Amino acid sequence: MANPILVTGAAGRVGAVGRMVTGLLLKQGKAVRAMVRNEDERTQALRDMGAEVVVGNLLDLDSMHRAIAGCETMYFGMSVSDAYLAATVNAAAVAKHHGVKAFINMSQMTLSQMSITETTASPQHKLHWLAEQALNWSGLPVVHVRPTVFLEGFFLIFTSDSVSKSNQIRLPFGEGKTSPVAAEDVARVVAVLLSNPQPHIGKVYHLTGPQSENMHFYAQEYSKVLGRTIIFQDIPVEPWRAELLEHGLPVHLVNHLATMADLHRAGRYDRMSDDVLTLTGQGPLSVQEFVRKNAATFTASAKEA
Repeated sequence: MANPILVTGAAGRVGAVGRMVTGLLLKQGKAVRAMVRNEDERTQALRDMGAEVVVGNLLDLDSMHRAIAGCETMYFGMSVSDAYLAATVNAAAVAKHHGVKAFINMSQMTLSQMSITETTASPQHKLHWLAEQALNWSGLPVVHVRPTVFLEGFFLIFTSDSVSKSNQIRLPFGEGKTSPVAAEDVARVVAVLLSNPQPHIGKVYHLTGPQSENMHFYAQEYSKVLGRTIIFQDIPVEPWRAELLEHGLPVHLVNHLATMADLHRAGRYDRMSDDVLTLTGQGPLSVQEFVRKNAATFTASAKEA
């Protein structure tokens, strides 16, 4: 039997790239080892799909040996965490020990504007930058994938409530343009790289949606799909940040999100790349298409009305 492809973060929830990558590879007939943090109903769903499941922690040495041993190709992805750098280096050290031949690393696009002298206010951005440096120093055969902001975040989780209840997209993005990308498009790219990684070793790919526009434009796209007028309401960053903290989000995550808002206001997310189309042969999902797929989430139920 062929060596399994390791996919970390395979049991994620909204916008879960790892879970979608697992499904795509299994549909291609690939053997997949899915690494998850906990045993739950999502874990069983992965088994039902045909994946070999390993339960473990990216920070735990024994877990990573169990996950990586026997795999020649692997995908590393981890959610926003203050332990991100330690987890990356732990995975990389074990991958190098086992002779992994392709290490597909999920990074982020802001790093293209960072260097040893340029950083951002987000501790997560700095950890991602350092993680890329460490992977490059490691000598591992690495491919870096750098998506821009995900549609599933700011355009779904953080806007569905205000759109459904008050017909407003309430975000602290100012007049800045942005080119959000769907997790499914990122997953399609990662699946392509995992299926045939060798031509891509040492390369960096930047993933965006099909257009870069300001939030007023995207509000019009919501309106076209939902059949009612949606407007963009800019809000200050600090009160929004305080509200996220009140909802119990970790400080590290909130500081990262607030920095992303500031960078949007400064026009730093006005980015475009054709890498999704070039790598997969299919263009990325537009905001209008994304809203259409999630229309029910943006519409208040009769009970709420």
